[in-house]
Amino acid sequence: MKLRVDHIKEQAKTFSLEEPIAGFPALSAAEQAEECRFLTPVKSEITVVREFDHIRVDGRAETSVMLKCSRCLGEYEQSLSSHFTLFYTKGVVGQEEEVELGEHDLVSVPYQGDELDFAPEIEEQVLMELPLKPLCKDDCQGLCTVCGTNLNLGMCGCDRTPSNFKLSALKNFKADK
Repeated sequence: MKLRVDHIKEQAKTFSLEEPIAGFPALSAAEQAEECRFLTPVKSEITVVREFDHIRVDGRAETSVMLKCSRCLGEYEQSLSSHFTLFYTKGVVGQEEEVELGEHDLVSVPYQGDELDFAPEIEEQVLMELPLKPLCKDDCQGLCTVCGTNLNLGMCGCDRTPSNFKLSALKNFKADK
């Protein structure tokens, strides 16, 4: 979604939009890499207001995805929702010298030109909500290391007693007297 900067006033305006995943290149790439499968388009609601020397954007982005559990490899559905605040400031993207970023700088987005494009920031918010190690539930038992049975569905009867690999070479050692 793009918005002309000169249309943004000191009174807040709220916009709602629904964008298909194809409109977000990084989300499409995550789907192509089979990290997840998006089930719904990205629904966003943003409130835009001009404040002093910046433009403040309060937003929310939501979608739902199908993920593969990292323990049991089962598929499950998860809703993703992100609330964010960004400050758009007119300026140049790159700087020549190293500077320490403050808390305000971490949510600050520089822009150039007459329009603000919110799509990259919405895409980033959704990407940050994707779990690194998806779990279908907190107490997921995973797969049996011996036979591969999904332990969430029932026990398999395999002997899974932990062994100490440090001394496993000496397991069958017998000393002669």
